[in-house]
Amino acid sequence: PCQEHLECQSRCCVTNSLSPQKFCTPQTIFLRCLPWRKPLGYSCLEHKECHSSCCAMTENARRSCTSRTIFLQCIPWRKPDMDFCSHHDDCNSRCCIRLVEGGHYRCVQQSGLIRQCLPL
Repeated sequence: PCQEHLECQSRCCVTNSLSPQKFCTPQTIFLRCLPWRKPLGYSCLEHKECHSSCCAMTENARRSCTSRTIFLQCIPWRKPDMDFCSHHDDCNSRCCIRLVEGGHYRCVQQSGLIRQCLPL
């Protein structure tokens, strides 16, 4: 166990598991100290916590380490049509509106010639 880089022969004192305790670890071939990062499925708050560098909202409305797309994008999960929502970004269609006056907001497909978020 260690608390600072200077305590280690390798000059690397980093976390190497889910435990918050730090340990002396070897440097990379580029002489960098890389801390352990969480694998896919682990809860997270920031991208830097994840091995994939992608911390996004998942189906169960919590943030987890997720994989990137083939284009290396980090895209959060979004709700399907007719699910309850509170903001356009909640929906896969990017369209969250009230279907009836005074009703709940729901995700709906964009409509119209230029694909707008309009009431049905």
